[in-house]
Amino acid sequence: MSHDHPLPVIAPPAAFAKQAAVSGMDAYHALVKHADEDYEGFWATQAKRLLHWQTPFTQTLNATNAPFFTWFEDGKLNASYNCLDRNIERGLGDKTAIIFEADGGEVTRTTYSQLLSRTCQIANAMKSLGVGKGDRVIIYISMSVDGVAAMQACARIGATHSVVFGGFSAQSLRDRIEDTGAKLVITADHQLRGGKQLPLKSIVDEALGLGGCDSVKHVLVAKRSGAEVAMHAGRDLWLSDVADKQPTTCNPEWVEAEHPLFLLYTSGSTGKPKGVQHSTGGYLMHAALTTEWTFDLKHDDVFWCTADIGWVTGHTYIAYGPLALGGTQIVFEGVPTYPDAGRFWKMIQDHKVSIFYTAPTAIRSLIKAAEGNEAVHPGAL
Repeated sequence: MSHDHPLPVIAPPAAFAKQAAVSGMDAYHALVKHADEDYEGFWATQAKRLLHWQTPFTQTLNATNAPFFTWFEDGKLNASYNCLDRNIERGLGDKTAIIFEADGGEVTRTTYSQLLSRTCQIANAMKSLGVGKGDRVIIYISMSVDGVAAMQACARIGATHSVVFGGFSAQSLRDRIEDTGAKLVITADHQLRGGKQLPLKSIVDEALGLGGCDSVKHVLVAKRSGAEVAMHAGRDLWLSDVADKQPTTCNPEWVEAEHPLFLLYTSGSTGKPKGVQHSTGGYLMHAALTTEWTFDLKHDDVFWCTADIGWVTGHTYIAYGPLALGGTQIVFEGVPTYPDAGRFWKMIQDHKVSIFYTAPTAIRSLIKAAEGNEAVHPGAL
């Protein structure tokens, strides 16, 4: 590509730039200058600004064991407290945290107070089964409020979650269970995608039957379809039976900044899946900061990241980033082409979505649908 004719720079409207979290290029260059001249001070400033530290850190970066750097290592915090309790303490308890639209179009709204209550019930359910700080929990579930709450519940008690995308096979699930040494699997009877019921619980049963999963003591099963599934006596429990009777309060476990928040595995398309561990303090700061600066999330926005919580994008821009900033967001169960290729645009219209974040794959599928003259919502353009 020739650079003889550089692309023109199109400045945003002045009023828009002024209200942005990074209010124009002067503000951007000031941030870059700070980071260049004092990167430890820069990141310390952001970590203190964005997060609640129960025990404030005194050392920003420890490079003595380079390249194994540690950040904020003598500080203690809790990711769930930062995403839920802190927003309620700010007066946002009645604010909608999640607008959930199911595969069939049913909509439920969950406030920050309700999400905290559900998170605490699941956290207490896990504690009743002997799960605590440092234990590993596999989450193999469809897109749902309970899926987000289960991730937050793990963070609340200091357990490390590993979410496995609901489309992965029994063998892929088994490999991740074995590698993490998980004590608990959280799943659902089925997931719904494009009007079809897809089995989750039976895939969990198959995975556990492949061997190498002796670490698993219990399987918690959420009811999504309500259809009958096999339950292994003594191991399998309905999430509703265990969680719904639990208290709606659970004290957060204050963990070290370097405590593992989650493990997430590569797809395995280029060899054996590799588990990547993300720490609590540095990761949560990253999630909050990029949500604030990249998406410019504001109090009155409705944010929608269409990723699945089984991917890192769904972790950062569904389970943690928007909640850490007290935002309102969409959680969507289904596919963009069901019941027709106008689904995304209809949801944006119905829920007044102001920030939309999706993948090139989704856009390509919608372009293909448009080229095939598939039905779209009349108001969609």
